[in-house]
Amino acid sequence: MKAASKFLSAASAVTLSAALVVPGALAVQFVATSAAEAAVVSRVEVSGNQRIDAETIRNYITIKPGKAFSSSDIDSAVKALFGTGLFSDVQINQVGSTLVVKVAEYQVVNQVLFQNNKKLKDNALAMAVQLKPRGTFSQATLDADVESVKAAYKRIGRDDVTVTTQVMQLGDNRVNVVFNIAEGDRTQIAAINFVGNSAYSSRRLSDVINTKRSTWLSFVLRDDVYDDDKLRADQELLRRFYYNHGYADFQVVSAVGELDSATNKYTVTITVQEGDRYTFGDVSVESTIPEVDSKSLESVVETRKGDVYNAKNVEDSIIALTEKVAGSGYAFAQVTPRGDRNFENHTISVVYTIDQGTKAYIERIEIRGNDRTRDYVIRREFDVSEGDAFNQVLIQRAKKRLEALNYFDKVDISTVPGSQPDQVVLVVDVVEKSTGEFSVGAGYSTGGDTAGPSVEGSITERNFLGRGQFIKLSAGGGKNSRDYSLSFTEPYFLGRRIAAGFDIFKQTREYDNYNSDTTGATVRFGLPITNSITTQLAYNISQEKYELEDDCVTGGVYDPAKCDVSTAILDGIDQSPWIKSSVSLGLVYNTIDDMKNPHEGIYANTTVEVAGLGGDAKFVKVTGRGSIYQTLSEQYDLVGLLSAGAGHVEGYGGDGDLRVFDHFQSTDRMIRGFAYGGIGPVDSDGAGDHLGGTTYFNASAEAQFPLPVVPESFGLRGAVFADAATLYGSKVKASDVDQSSTGMKLRASVGVGLMWASPFGPIRIDYAIPVKKEASDDVQEFNFGISTRF
Repeated sequence: MKAASKFLSAASAVTLSAALVVPGALAVQFVATSAAEAAVVSRVEVSGNQRIDAETIRNYITIKPGKAFSSSDIDSAVKALFGTGLFSDVQINQVGSTLVVKVAEYQVVNQVLFQNNKKLKDNALAMAVQLKPRGTFSQATLDADVESVKAAYKRIGRDDVTVTTQVMQLGDNRVNVVFNIAEGDRTQIAAINFVGNSAYSSRRLSDVINTKRSTWLSFVLRDDVYDDDKLRADQELLRRFYYNHGYADFQVVSAVGELDSATNKYTVTITVQEGDRYTFGDVSVESTIPEVDSKSLESVVETRKGDVYNAKNVEDSIIALTEKVAGSGYAFAQVTPRGDRNFENHTISVVYTIDQGTKAYIERIEIRGNDRTRDYVIRREFDVSEGDAFNQVLIQRAKKRLEALNYFDKVDISTVPGSQPDQVVLVVDVVEKSTGEFSVGAGYSTGGDTAGPSVEGSITERNFLGRGQFIKLSAGGGKNSRDYSLSFTEPYFLGRRIAAGFDIFKQTREYDNYNSDTTGATVRFGLPITNSITTQLAYNISQEKYELEDDCVTGGVYDPAKCDVSTAILDGIDQSPWIKSSVSLGLVYNTIDDMKNPHEGIYANTTVEVAGLGGDAKFVKVTGRGSIYQTLSEQYDLVGLLSAGAGHVEGYGGDGDLRVFDHFQSTDRMIRGFAYGGIGPVDSDGAGDHLGGTTYFNASAEAQFPLPVVPESFGLRGAVFADAATLYGSKVKASDVDQSSTGMKLRASVGVGLMWASPFGPIRIDYAIPVKKEASDDVQEFNFGISTRF
């Protein structure tokens, strides 16, 4: 009982004490909180700063002497000082009536140095790192810069690079940062393996992708650098290749690159699933817009029933339909293709549905990443501008145009919401690439008017001053020739898609008995008519000077006892100097799939030149040439080529005669197996010179194939061919020409060729045997030189 009483007494005491103490504690807490919320200091003291003025630090914080502040104000002040990026540590405390701000400043970078780097120059590495002279130093930034340097080396194929750093204290809170680089050997690609392909050989697929196996030419081409982004882009190239050749179900199962650290070589394995090949079934156009007649639009569709399925043709059809409907006043029309696969007969029926589409406008076009290229150079590739209706088809076309400029490594176009529900912002992100080039090369040719060894040097800039202009200065020559030229092109003349430019050139040639010196210029304008057709108008003026070799002259007069020169050539020399003033109009049709390695498509061009706008020359010259490429065997990468050409020149005014220098001369592009200028009319005065002709026709059939055993990355291909040509007619004085040689007489040859896509340009070696020729023809079975396909 006493115990219970004592317990109750104790409990009562505790309760009473609690009743007194708790309110007191709450009161203290309230007072303390109130004091914190209403704290006032008489001064702000700054310590720890070395370079940054104390008053500058005080200005970064909102706490001022004599004004009340709270703990949230202290937090905001700490964040503000850290946000400057100038301090590695910040502490703010109240000591009595003083607010003490203690800071620790970041060290300042005096210099950023790179040591032992040879493959990447200092300026390239300096752009890759974040640490800069006069900037602040932090260990986190340094660590990130080490990875950036490694990434820069990886992009040039040196994955085993090692980077160590050294921070040198200079006093006064300044440091030098040193990157010590061991570049290591080039990381190569030992093999590129394709798994699951049966329709196309691994060799053919290797031509499609940009990643190449390492060869002895890789040190020049630099196409054997392994890069994850590049491999992802290669997957897209494979998809487009298969989609454009009928394999609508194609997919890349996996694409991986495995590095063997022992050999420092990658093995790339790409696993594909080709699926079946499809052809187009029924193709139709439907419209949900009452005023749009779908039947009238079927003519612009580029897909036809029975053709092999081609995704590019579907895309082109969408573009054509969109433009046609937009031209009729429906700017927001949207064309959507709907494919219906028939798995039994492997056809895809396509219905192009035209809907009104959602109304959206382009609020603005925002361009990022173009440090060098001017904004307007990018904007002018768009067929839309701010305020126009948003059209996804035109946006994708602009993307392709930007990629085709070859100014950028990467082009991305995305959209973000605008300020209004019906407004969008186009964001164009680009990654610029080097567009300047200095090259020095040497070569050898067995034909033409520059036969023999030659050298050439040139400076080229494709994006001059970031304005999108092209400029090239070149000089070169060989044993008997000298060439100098300057070319300039403005692709958007007067703000329109008209290419305007000029060429200035000087050429000297040394022939057996005479020399020539030609100085001239061309002013040209090019206009795209469609995606496949372009035209070019040019004005040409040149001065030609001819003179006999000193060995052929006695007392300043031609001595036939020393040299046997055709009278026609002597007449041309006597008329020197010769001014030619002409205008020319050219038309080009091009649907070639790959200009470097054509497999399908047509390339045709024709030119009409009229001389006589002043000057001495008066003639009309018409030339044309067309080439058709067609893949004969997908599995064996066998490509067929048919080509044909023709030309005619006709003089006018006076007696209509032409100089011998205005006639056509035979070349290896006309017929192989014969020397340059080796067929056609000849002189009749004993010199035996070929004088060229006024008319020619030629045709060629060729099959191209990969060389067995030789790796595809070498860029070597073989060919077998048959040529036929005739060159006839003459407008020089009749007494100079053997009339029996002026008629239309066919020549023919057969042969084999070797083509090499070299780093210096396409090179070709041909061996041709004439199977039909004339007694006066000059034969040259072997021909070597730069190949000009188009």
